[in-house]
Parts: sequence; structure tokens; C-alpha cells
Amino acid sequence: MSIPIDLPPRQLCVQRYLEDFPDGEYFPIPSRTMTSGIFAAFQAASGDNHPIHYDEHYCQARGMPRMLAHGFQTLIQASSGAGLFPHMVDDSLIAFLEQSCQFLAPVYEGDTLYPCLQTVSTVARNTTGVLTLRATIHNQDGVLVLDGLQKFLLKKRPAPHPAA
Repeated sequence: MSIPIDLPPRQLCVQRYLEDFPDGEYFPIPSRTMTSGIFAAFQAASGDNHPIHYDEHYCQARGMPRMLAHGFQTLIQASSGAGLFPHMVDDSLIAFLEQSCQFLAPVYEGDTLYPCLQTVSTVARNTTGVLTLRATIHNQDGVLVLDGLQKFLLKKRPAPHPAA
């Protein structure tokens, strides 16, 4: 089996630079169902031990159908590293600069989340620039549960070397 484009070993996609990202381009991230295992792993990693996130009976006594996901547990589903985007910028990524978001609807254990990134803008500087991506997450019912922005500092495409 041959790969249709000539890529170096272990490179998943063609490398891109700041000017290679048109406004409106989508980068879907695989969906994930919020299982009890994800809740437990997030609790262990974050140290958050409030029962609203980890005790089903506590949640039901407060009118919730199941355990409520922590906001950051929802936000990490929009991590650019879960999709192809970071592989596209292996050679051009300098830094992840900023993350902002709004939590718009609750996420419960058993919900399936559908994250996506979309190019909003590029602001070029001399040899670098800032790429802004909109991060959205919808649940299995199509409800927008998170809306936010991520900003990355990328290199611009290197100038070609003059022929000798």
C-alpha cells in the first residue's frame, strides 16, 4: 500500500504555516462519550472532589439526571491535540497562547460530545503570527454546550532559498 503524498516517516499530514489556514476551515475532533471512567480520571487528575461531579445520588437529590461533568472536563474535549491540527503544525507551532470559553449547557455522564475547531482569523507579524480557532462542542442532541477561542503562535512559511 502506498501513501498518495510523499511524507516523511511518522508525519501524518503535510506541514502548514500561518498563511496556509483560510478563515472558516474546520478541524473536527473525534467524538467521545462521557463515561464513569472519564469522570474518575478527571477527578484523579484535577483533585476536584465535589460530589456534584462524582456522586450520582447527590446529583439526583438535586434534580440532575446523572453526574454533572466539571467545566474543565468538558473543555478538554476540544483539545487541539485530539485531532489532526497539531500534526499539521509540527514544524510551525511556537506556542499555544490562549484559551477562553463559555459553558452554555450542562454535560452529564453518558452524554456524547462532538468537538470541532474552526479557523477564525490569522494576524501576521514579521516571521510569525497568531492563528485564532473557534472551539465548539455540541452534545448528542445538537445542543451547543461550549463555545470558545484558542490562539496559537505559528511561524510563517520560510522564504525559499535562492538557487546557487
